[in-house]
This record gives sequence, C-alpha cells and structure tokens, in this order.
Amino acid sequence: MATSRILGPDGQPIAMPDLAEPQTSRLLHLQRELQTHPTRGLTPSRLAKILDAAEAGDLIAQFELFEDMEEKDGHIAAEMGKRRRACVLDWDVVPPEGADAAEKKRASQLGELLMEIPDFEDMVFDLTDAIGKGYACLEMQWQRVERWWVPKTITHRPQGWFTLHRGYRQELRLRTLDVVDGVMGAPLQPFGWITHIHKAKSGYLERSALFRQLVWTYLFKNYSVGDLAEFLEIYGIPLRIGKYPASASEKEKATLLRAVAAVGHNAAGIVPDSMLIEFENAATGDPKAFELMISWCERNQSKVILGGTLTSGADGKSSTNALGNVHNEVRKDLRDGDIRQANTTLTRDLVFAVASLNGLAPGGLRRLPQFRLKTQEREDLTAFSQGLPALVNMGVRPPVAWVHEKLGIPVAQGNEPVLLPAAALTSHPLPLGEGRGEGRSPTASLAALPPPLGEGRGEGAPPPAQMQPRLAGDLAPAVAGWIEQVRELVMRAQSLAEIRDGLDALLPGMTLDQYAAAMAEALRAAELAGRYEVLQEAGGLHD
Repeated sequence: MATSRILGPDGQPIAMPDLAEPQTSRLLHLQRELQTHPTRGLTPSRLAKILDAAEAGDLIAQFELFEDMEEKDGHIAAEMGKRRRACVLDWDVVPPEGADAAEKKRASQLGELLMEIPDFEDMVFDLTDAIGKGYACLEMQWQRVERWWVPKTITHRPQGWFTLHRGYRQELRLRTLDVVDGVMGAPLQPFGWITHIHKAKSGYLERSALFRQLVWTYLFKNYSVGDLAEFLEIYGIPLRIGKYPASASEKEKATLLRAVAAVGHNAAGIVPDSMLIEFENAATGDPKAFELMISWCERNQSKVILGGTLTSGADGKSSTNALGNVHNEVRKDLRDGDIRQANTTLTRDLVFAVASLNGLAPGGLRRLPQFRLKTQEREDLTAFSQGLPALVNMGVRPPVAWVHEKLGIPVAQGNEPVLLPAAALTSHPLPLGEGRGEGRSPTASLAALPPPLGEGRGEGAPPPAQMQPRLAGDLAPAVAGWIEQVRELVMRAQSLAEIRDGLDALLPGMTLDQYAAAMAEALRAAELAGRYEVLQEAGGLHD
C-alpha cells in the first residue's frame, strides 16, 4: 500500500489510499444492523444484566438502551438538548501562544479551510452526543477543493458499532471480525475519524457515560407513569362484579366479562337474564404519590444533567431568582467544561488532520493552531461603558482588542467605514469633501480650526490658546509634506503589507529638522509666556 511522508497523530506515515473512501463504506453488517429497543418490557433485573454485560465488553444493549431513553423520556431529551446545544457556538482557529507571522497566517488559512466543511454546526452537535453516552465517533470522508484536502462529509456513527479494547489505555475499535495484534476489531484509520471521549466520571469508558446515572430514575419514573395511567383509568369508576350461574359455559363467562368492562368504559352493555352485574363503591385514592415519585425522578435527572433543578423547572417554593442564578452559574461551569473537551478533540482530530494533509503543520501538534468554540459571553454595554472610563482614569490600561472581545464588537478591517463620536466629527472636520474645504491639506484644515476659547484669536483666551494657530501655521510646511506622501502611498497601495513596506521606504526622507525648529520656537515662546504669567501673578510687572 502506498504511503506518504505525512505523519499521523501516532507518528506513523499515512496511507493516502485509505482517504479515498470511508472505513465503514463496506461494512454492511453494521449498516444493516437493526436495534432491539431494550426498554420494551424493561425490569430491574433485566436492566442490571444490560449494565453487567457492558462491563464485560458487550456494549450494544447498553447503547441501544441509552438511545431509547433519550427518545422516550421527554424530560431527559429536553435537559440533554439544553446541555448539548449550549456547545454549538461561534468558533475560530487561533494561532499558538507567541505565534510569529507565519503561524498566524497558517491559522487564518486553516480557519478558511474549515469553513468549507458543510453543516459544521451539525457536526459539533453530533460531537456532543458523547456527553451522555461517553464517546462519539464521527467518520470523515475527504475531497479535494482546488489543491486543498477538506472533509466532504463528517457523519455520526452509532456507539454500538464500536468495541473497547482494554490495554494500557482503552482503545476504540470498529466491531468487525478482524483480529489485529491479537485483539478483535479494526483499529480506526488515522485522519478518518473524530473520536470524542467525554467522561462524566473517572474510570473505564463503558462505565463513565452520563446515561448510566440516569437509567434507574428512568426505570422508576417509567413504573410510576404506568401506575398513574392505570389509576386514572379506573378513578371514579365503581367496582363492577359480574355473576353467572354455575352451569355457564366458558363462552358465556367471556361474554359477561366483556359486558362488565363495557359498562365501565361505555356506560352500556348487555347480559342474559340469568347473569347479574353488581356495582360496589367507586375506586378512590390520591394520585399525588405517583406525581411525587415522577417529580423526584425528574429533579434527580436535572441534577445529573445540568447540575441543578431551577434552570429546568420552578416549584413555586424554593425557586427564587437568586437560587436560579446560582444554578445557572453551575450550568455554565458544565458548559465550559464540555467546550474545553470539545476544543481539544477538534484540534487533535480535525484541525491537525486538515493541517497535516495540506502542509500547514510544520511544527506538529506542539505548534498547531487551536480550535476554539467561543464561550465568552458579551458584557453589558451600558455597565461596561459606565465602569470602564472610571477604571481607565484610575490607571488601568486595558488593550483595545480586549474591549472589542468583551463587547463582541468586531474590529474594522482596512478602509471599512466606522462610526465616530459626534464631538470628534465636529472638532476635527474632514479635510476633503463637499463643504469641508475640498482640496485643502490636513494641516491647512488644522490651522483653520477655530480658537477653543473666546471669540477671535486673542482677546480673553489664555496664552496657550493664543499660540495654537501660530504653531499650526509654523508646522504646516513640515507636516503637509509627510501627509501628502502617506496619502499618495495609501491611494496607490493594493494591500496593508504594501502600505507597511511603503512607510518603511518613506521614513528616511521624512526629516524632522523643520518640525523640530518650529517646536523649539514654540517651546521657547511657551516658556516665556509662562514666566510672564508667573511674574504677572506676583505683581512684579505692575506699573
């Protein structure tokens, strides 16, 4: 079999022909396998046998049981849906810590390649199937998009298709008749699978599934629901006793029994004169006992799945807003843990596979860009805008990028139009445009700014304000040349990189001599003005 120089996660060369078709494409015995629905007629003893069989290596009945539970129990389905869908978030591929320009570029390329995968969010949802069942295996089918290798489909496979091999570490294998290294089952092909293992508890994988903690409450609740349905069926209906003569045949007895049942449901029935129906007291009782048991089971299930009960239901007694917030914080902790595990799996099995096949992983797993589901919740805009200025005034220096991330506000790219404060627009008019001095240089516009204080340019204004127009005028020749060169560079550049390189080329020609001379004169004038003001306050210059 032809191999390549591309190494898989285990450090062994990848067999490129294996990528041509999914590993299970010819395993018809798995594709045509029908489920047995073990919840039908489930009893405590049968449930115990299913769990024991799973610990002994037979996983099929256990995972079919989990499937039935999620399908039949509405409360479990709702709670699992909340927890799983909380992981379907916006995502990104970020470069590793201390990344250089090449690593940042590779992270950007990988993000674009992952965008080519269809139904990516559905794939993430399928991945979270491991939260309840311990593991989830998604099979990848590859295709070429131009010159890039990209997964064409990523398909969820039932947990019953796999078997566990206990060695130094547990290994997931396809349930086939192959024997590899003395162990039954086919090893999963590198770069062919996304294998997500989610441990609800430590221990062997067949015992670490969350659903194993739900099976008993599911069974008890199922019994209680059945008992409640039977109770409601006979509640309020009088007990009916049919009496027949000793010589009645079996056919006549059956007729009488049907008549007794029909009287209860249809309030009508017929019997021969020789038979008799007697009515006793109506059936009584209290359904609260069944409801209590059902409620206890559902609250226990909510605790197991979401870590609390007040994010799924309110009993009107202990369901305060404060307690609800505490339970919601616990739910967020669980969500963050789920996402951390999913990020690790997708980085290892998806990002590394795409990067390796496309030559974007020269540093291997150690310097691989990381897949990140964005768990960051956006801050309250009002509270943030009121609190942050006070913190900045106290000396806190948050990066602008951090503020954008916290508020979920994207950073403008290139020449993308942005919103500006109204004060900035009025105090710094645009140099170009209709009605705003079209054709004037920026320094000319600066020089044309009105004095900040007082009317005119001198009377009533402090010395710094009086000196501002003069300084702007002196700086204009020096600054105007710079800005015109930068403007020409920006207008003809095709990319940010070209602007960067052009600025480097312009720097030697941008002399500061004229600018420094004007500033030196301004500083001397400011010093003299300050001395004059001090002497004036001290009375030394009064006539």
